[in-house]
Amino acid sequence: MSTRLNKKALEHARSLLRTGDVVRDERDDWSEHAPSTDVENAFIDKHGMDEFALWHLGEDTSATEGTKGRYSFPYGDFRRLHRCAVISAESRAGQYDHTSIEKALKDLLSDIDDD
Repeated sequence: MSTRLNKKALEHARSLLRTGDVVRDERDDWSEHAPSTDVENAFIDKHGMDEFALWHLGEDTSATEGTKGRYSFPYGDFRRLHRCAVISAESRAGQYDHTSIEKALKDLLSDIDDD
C-alpha cells in the first residue's frame, strides 16, 4: 500500500478554512459527524468520484482508481471542514507512518486553532 498526500484535497481543506466553512468541534465528535456510507454513496452519485477525493487527504495509488477504497483520511462532511476529523486523521496517519499526511493535518489543525 502506497498512500500519498492528496495535495488537491489539502488545498480544498485550506479553502474551506479561508471561507469559514469550519466546525470547531471536539476530538471525539467525529464518530457522530462523519458521513455514513449511504451519505458517501449519495455524494458520489451526485458529484462524482473526483469531488469525493477532494474530501480525503490520503490517496492509495495501489488501489483501483474510481473506488472509495482509494481514498483515506477524511477531513469533513462534504460541506464543512471538521476539527474533529482533522484530529482523528492526524492520529491515524501517525499510527501508520504516513508522515507527509500527518504533517499536513498537524499544520491544518494549527491553522484551525489559530483562526
